Amino acid sequence: MGVIRSRLRRWHVWLGWLVALPFLFWTVSGLVMVAKPIEEVRGEDLIAPAKPFSVGTALVAPQVAGRPILSVSLKPRADGPRWEIDFGDGEKRLADPATGRLLPPLGAADAGRELMARYTGPSKIAGISRVDADSPPLELRRAMNGWVVRMTDDTHFYLDGGSGEILARRTAWWRFYDLMWGLHIMDLQGREDTHNPWVVSFGALSLGMVILALILLPLTIRRRNGKNGNGNGNGRNGHGKASAPAK
Repeated sequence: MGVIRSRLRRWHVWLGWLVALPFLFWTVSGLVMVAKPIEEVRGEDLIAPAKPFSVGTALVAPQVAGRPILSVSLKPRADGPRWEIDFGDGEKRLADPATGRLLPPLGAADAGRELMARYTGPSKIAGISRVDADSPPLELRRAMNGWVVRMTDDTHFYLDGGSGEILARRTAWWRFYDLMWGLHIMDLQGREDTHNPWVVSFGALSLGMVILALILLPLTIRRRNGKNGNGNGNGRNGHGKASAPAK
C-alpha cells in the first residue's frame, strides 16, 4: 500500500506542475470577466433606443423590381424614416419612403451622422474607416461591408454600409475582456473554439489531478490515524515498558 500511495502522490505532484499555468490563466481570466457588469463591457448604454417617428406623407413602395427581397421595413435614420430593404443576396439598402427611390450606400460622413444621432456617450469621433468584407477585424467576428467609427475613448462602432444599422459596439474594456476570453478557452487566434484540443487536454489532466487528490486524501488520513494509534504504545509507558498494576 505504501508503494502505491507514494506513486500516486508522485503522479499528483507532476500533474499539479503540468496544469498550474492553465489553472492560473483560467483563474485570472475568469476574475477579469466578472470584474465589470457585462452590460458595461458591451457598452449597451452608449446607444439610445430608436425614437418613435411619424410619417407626414403617403408612403411609396421601394423601387426594387427584379431583385429578390426578404423583407422591407420602415426604420428611423438620422435624416428621417427610411425603407430598409433586406435583399435575398444578403445586401441591405435604404430607400426614400416619399419617392421609393433607392438611396446610395452610406459614405463615411453618413456613417458618422447615423452614429451620433443615437450616441449617448461623452466622446467625440476620432476617425472613420472602411471595413472590407474579405478581411474583417478580429473584434467584429463577422464579414460586412461598412464603416467603423472610432471614438476618442477607443470605443469602436461598426455600421452596415447599405442600411446604416449599428451592427456592433466594441469598448476598450470589451477588447480586453475578449483577450481574456480567448485565454480562458485557450483560443487566442479565433477566440470562438471552446472545443479546441488545448482546453480539452488540460481539462482532462486537471480532472485526473482532482481524482488523484480524492484517492490520496483517505489514504493519507488512514496512514496518519494508524501512526497516532501506534504512538499510544498499546498500554506501555513512554519507555516502552509495561506499567505496573496499581495496588
